[in-house]
Amino acid sequence: MTLKYAFWPGCVSKGAAPELYLATKRVAQELDLELHELDQATCTGAGVLQEQNPEMGDALNARTFALAQQMGMPLMNICSTCQGIESMVQDKLTKRPEYLAKVNAILADEGLHYTPGLEIKNFLWVLVEDIGLDKIKSLVKRPLTGLRVGPFYGCYILRPSSILGKEEHPDRDHYLEMVIEAVGATVVDYEGSKKCCGFPILTVNRENSLKQAGNHIHEAQDLGADALVSPCPLCHLNLDAQQPAAKEVTKHEIDLPILHLPQMIGLALGVPPNEMRLDHHVVSTKKLLAKLPEMAVR
Repeated sequence: MTLKYAFWPGCVSKGAAPELYLATKRVAQELDLELHELDQATCTGAGVLQEQNPEMGDALNARTFALAQQMGMPLMNICSTCQGIESMVQDKLTKRPEYLAKVNAILADEGLHYTPGLEIKNFLWVLVEDIGLDKIKSLVKRPLTGLRVGPFYGCYILRPSSILGKEEHPDRDHYLEMVIEAVGATVVDYEGSKKCCGFPILTVNRENSLKQAGNHIHEAQDLGADALVSPCPLCHLNLDAQQPAAKEVTKHEIDLPILHLPQMIGLALGVPPNEMRLDHHVVSTKKLLAKLPEMAVR
């Protein structure tokens, strides 16, 4: 059965990490996901906008929600940070009806209206809750047997837990491990998997930001990881794009590929690496790809 979503790709997948957007669209074909892109939606603000002008930030997110509701579909994003911000705004608008009315008055200029109740899900949650691990396993054509993969969640998909559906889905902070195992890889359990990557402070305290990223990478690599996988493109930027700089700051000999979640899924489903731009990373994925078994269609 085809699953349909209003698709919010976020800013980073259309800018600094276009390989994430391409991989998501390509993998959606294999997973029978029908993605209706919200090409008129705006940035979530990543929390920064809300600090400067909360009402504007909330109105922009409510506008995205209203556009999704016009489609009559749940909203899917591919960014942990987007998920966190959208969940926080949704929670605020649901609990404060007077404020919601004020925001809807702003949206009325475009003929839009948001009604609380929209389902908003990160791609990771869609994989486990909507598609299901058994279905994913049945679609695997190239099991990632022998690969050791460390999960890296990103902050906003875990915290604050009170607004991220943990009561209904208590295992959401273990989903990455579950998906890694579903595609045949071995999970590398390391302390930094649920900590901050350092990206939020990159521009104000570059050294500490790079130390955070470098130490997480070194820890996972030291435990035998072949790669890290993350559902957050901002984490990817700090762990992949900034990895050479993190190496200089920490003095650790780090050289660890960082995968976007759809890329890992795509590899297991038999999608050619070039169709997911695995050559677009700063840290080369060649040694990782060399460890993949030959395609074994089940």
